[in-house]
Amino acid sequence: MNETRVFKDNYRGVFCEQDDFLKCLKRIGENSSWERRKSKHLRLVAITEGSQIEKELREQYADEGMDEEIITDTIINTGLLLKVRNQYYPVRACAIKTILDRAGIKGPGLKKVEKSVYARIINDCLKVAKGEALLRISEGKVSAVLGGDCCDYAVIDMEQIFLHSVEYLHDNFKGCKYLGGFYEHDMASALWELTGEDKLLEAYKEELILHGKSVDEMKPMVRITTSDTGAGGANIFPMIVSGKENTTINLGEPLRLGHRNGTKLSEFDDQLKLLYGKYQLATGNLIKLLKIDIANPVNCMKGVMDKLGISRKYAAEAVDLFIAQYGEDPCTAHDIYYGISEILYMLTCEGEDGSRITRMEETIARALSVNWKEYDVPGVYRW
Repeated sequence: MNETRVFKDNYRGVFCEQDDFLKCLKRIGENSSWERRKSKHLRLVAITEGSQIEKELREQYADEGMDEEIITDTIINTGLLLKVRNQYYPVRACAIKTILDRAGIKGPGLKKVEKSVYARIINDCLKVAKGEALLRISEGKVSAVLGGDCCDYAVIDMEQIFLHSVEYLHDNFKGCKYLGGFYEHDMASALWELTGEDKLLEAYKEELILHGKSVDEMKPMVRITTSDTGAGGANIFPMIVSGKENTTINLGEPLRLGHRNGTKLSEFDDQLKLLYGKYQLATGNLIKLLKIDIANPVNCMKGVMDKLGISRKYAAEAVDLFIAQYGEDPCTAHDIYYGISEILYMLTCEGEDGSRITRMEETIARALSVNWKEYDVPGVYRW
């Protein structure tokens, strides 16, 4: 982890060791703070290379011993500062959505106008914005401007979420093994293998054997994700890894805890206690797929991926791989779901961001709740 570069908008830390992951979260927590302000008192200011505001800020940063590269990185990326009374905070890219939410506006057209015009439009809306705003200041930049009223965003320390997760998993799952984690400014995530917990997948494996499928090298896993920028709550995903290529299979909807209405860390602890039972329910979703016969698998696969909003590039690659492995003969929805899950392997091979892979896992998991028969149609499927 290059600690001097954590302030960069494109910073991504990948951690093979659990201690390194936790140390990263601890350090970021120590270099971050929360501030509560009236939404109507916030203002955006454009900053460009060579502008007066840039010169003044660089002088201020030099006097205070702050890293001037924070300013450079801001100009390269958002080109915006958040002014709170007489204090200027560089704006990180992941904060833009929350700033627009506070201003009560949205629309792709904003991206097309000059930064000074962009700032003026948002400021006009901020002037009449109601309520409190909760600012997340992290590594010298604003990472989020969240709702700050009592019923809005509830702060749950990111480091504590993972410390509690580690303690619970090691206390309750003897074969618990950390596989990896990542930190990006809008998300932190870690993955653990639960080796030796055969009962978690017992019913599912029995059904696989009844349907003539291999159960070799299948292990339960759990992914835990959270964010302190409003990108998501504290979520616990039951998963499995299957086969020699370690295909990742999401088991459906996670145990979710939103950052709202005074949510506390104790509520996350309660969610962790539901993990064992969640596996029993979640594997039931895959068992149901084994009992859904599909006569037109390629069309069905294309239709489901269209429904999920998966990009045509990855959808087409997944279809080609599915045909190469299984052909176009009738199969089950279970086979197709595994085929769609190959997209996760593609993203990993291409070196995609951890947050994008995690969000794709969630997207693919939604397939467990679609009406598969609706997409089992003959003929030529029009992409």
